[in-house]
Formats: sequence, C-alpha cells, structure tokens
Amino acid sequence: MDVALSLFEHAQVQLWYYGKFLLAFAIIMAVLRSAWFKGHLGEFMVNLAIRLRLDKNTYHLCKDVTLPTADGTTQIDHILVSRFGVFVIETKYLRGWIFGQERQPQWTQVIYRHKKAFQNPLLQNYKHVKTVQDLLALTPEQVHSVVVFMGDSKFKTPMPENVNFGGAFITYIRSKTTPVLSSEQVQDVLRRLKIGALERSRHTNKAHRAHVQALVAAKVSAPVTSPVQCPKCGADMVRRTAKRGNKAGQQFWGCTAYPKCRGIVKG
Repeated sequence: MDVALSLFEHAQVQLWYYGKFLLAFAIIMAVLRSAWFKGHLGEFMVNLAIRLRLDKNTYHLCKDVTLPTADGTTQIDHILVSRFGVFVIETKYLRGWIFGQERQPQWTQVIYRHKKAFQNPLLQNYKHVKTVQDLLALTPEQVHSVVVFMGDSKFKTPMPENVNFGGAFITYIRSKTTPVLSSEQVQDVLRRLKIGALERSRHTNKAHRAHVQALVAAKVSAPVTSPVQCPKCGADMVRRTAKRGNKAGQQFWGCTAYPKCRGIVKG
C-alpha cells in the first residue's frame, strides 16, 4: 500500500513538472510568433547589419527614437547620421509575397490563399522623414527614406531603390557618396536629436501606442479606399459589385486588367 502510494505521489510530481514544462513551452512559442517579437527581431537584425557593415566613425546610429509631432508622437526604428545624409529607416518583418507600388496607399501581403493589406511603408516613413526634416532644419536632399523588409518574404512587384530585403539596404546606403552635411553639421544633428527626442521609457512607449491606437480607430471609421494591388498581376484594383450568383449585390475589389486577369479581393 505504501509503495503504491509513493508511486502515485511520484507520478503526480512528475505530471506537475511536465505540465509546467508544457505551459512554459506554450508561452515561449506564443512570444516567438507574436508581432511584438518579430518586430523587435527585425529591428535587431537591422541594427546588427549596421554595426557589422558600416563604419561607426562615418555612420552614427540612433535607434528607437520617439519624436514629438503636432498631433502627438512618431516613433522611428533607426536613424543613421552621416556626411552623406540622414537615413530614416523603417523596418518590416513579414512573411509571404509582397505586392506594392511607390504611391499606392496600401500594399498586400499574400501567404498561400490569404491576403492582407498593410499601409505602404514608404508613406508611413514619410511622416518620420518630415518630422526629422522639421526638427533638424534639413532639406529633402539631406534626408533619405529607407524601408527594410526582414523575414521570409519576397517582392513580387518591382520596388523603388530605397525599399530592400535583408542586408541589401546597406548597399543602398553606401550608394550615397556625395557629402550633403559637413562634419560640424553631423555633430549638430546628433546634438539636436539627443535634445529633441523623448526619453526612452515605458511611459513614452505607452503614450505613443495610445496615439497610434487613436489613429487606427479614426481610420476604421473613415470611408474605405482601394486597399491593394492585384495579388495575381500587381495591377491596380477597382471597386465592383457582383451581378450574378449567390453573391449578387455584394461588393469586392476587381483587377483593372479584367478579363485578362481575374484577380479579386473580398471587402
């Protein structure tokens, strides 16, 4: 009886430890799959590429910079300051095929049969660039917008030269070889950034998240505009209404190349 009870208690202890292991494993996997972790991983990879491949005496790195704006704050992943200009870097960590055009409001991420629209990162970075220009009193020629995609993604449409995958953004930065700032101006820019940036803290991050959430809420209530490029051919899409079948009367986005291309997006 005592032996059986001892075995039962031992099994309970083993089961308890096994349950804790499974819970810890599930939590770790949830964190690794979260957008928060992927975002930080992408920023870490960009930071590492900058540290390893660019001369720190020529390119001065400022990361996770929150700057005040007229309507709240804007948060910038990385700012590189050099004699060849100020590079404002926006990082995206995404999987799948990426469709987009330079002036299109939204781009498309396609993973198998699933499509998701997201804000054109060039337009997203435009606010960052303008904020930096205003704060530092710089001209457009002195500030460069850079977008970096990390993760298991692939461009399916031609991208502008300042949109790159992985470490290719380093090549773009190195391609700027004409000095647009003097050594004294570089030091002045770094000083102004240090003075103008909000303190890096949980309070600053919380306030910025609240500002972003308010902007998202405002966009949700705004009229719907064309969200995507055609996932099949990359052409623009137009709002249409189904005229036949069990979906008659419902609206969708149809490819402007129809009938040559029959790509559609629901919504």
